[in-house]
Amino acid sequence: MLDKIFKRNENQKTKICKKCGKEFAYVDAEKNNMICPECNSYFRMNPKERIALVCDSFKEKDADLKSKNTLKFPNYDEKLEKAVETSGCKDAVSYGIAETDGIKYVIFVMNSEFMMGSMGQVVGEKITRAFELALSKKLPVVGFTTSGGARMQEGIFSLMQMAKVSGAVKKHKDAGLLYITVLTDPTTGGVTASFAMEGDIILAEPHALVGFAGARVIEQTTGQKLPDGFQRAEFLLEHGFVDAIVPREKLKNTLADILTLHN
Repeated sequence: MLDKIFKRNENQKTKICKKCGKEFAYVDAEKNNMICPECNSYFRMNPKERIALVCDSFKEKDADLKSKNTLKFPNYDEKLEKAVETSGCKDAVSYGIAETDGIKYVIFVMNSEFMMGSMGQVVGEKITRAFELALSKKLPVVGFTTSGGARMQEGIFSLMQMAKVSGAVKKHKDAGLLYITVLTDPTTGGVTASFAMEGDIILAEPHALVGFAGARVIEQTTGQKLPDGFQRAEFLLEHGFVDAIVPREKLKNTLADILTLHN
């Protein structure tokens, strides 16, 4: 439950399912692992909800890092202020040291509520620091990805984060340490093209959208009709891009089992 690690957000009273349109009390959705009680579709989860789902304890790092409008992009400052207000977070990822079933690890969780989890300089810096922290303490990393891709308002600085994080992943891997990624809906763009798919073990939630470019762009570029379910987790599992699809109610135990085997 959320109360174990974080103070509950009393302003969040209800959840509305985008698939079936039903409205539920937030506490009922939380008890059901943020899954719609009516049609079993998955609600997207913010970092607090996600961390409470899989962690027994969590100590956040660098929570106050904030993006700056380096390129003086029009209206970006206003968008950042609104994102902070609506998400309750300073940027689109949270990270820190967690513990599950007595095993310590570093966790980072991307936040779709902050500009659709777009990857900017702060996102890249915090995930890089997550791997550097894990390397210094010889700990595994568990990363939950969700993103619309690179943050356009930060231009080339956003794209540079792909190489920056990938370099930190490589150093962590070269030390013989474990990296588990959990792909959630949606994981797209430059995040998919870099650290989301660099895990030693790649898990995904059911029906998660995972890809680089959008399906319509791919069809227009190739001139071919894409198969049903293209870019969904089940399609990726069938074609070898994902190691396992794990239902949300089994995710904590699955992560604990993997971490135990590699401890």
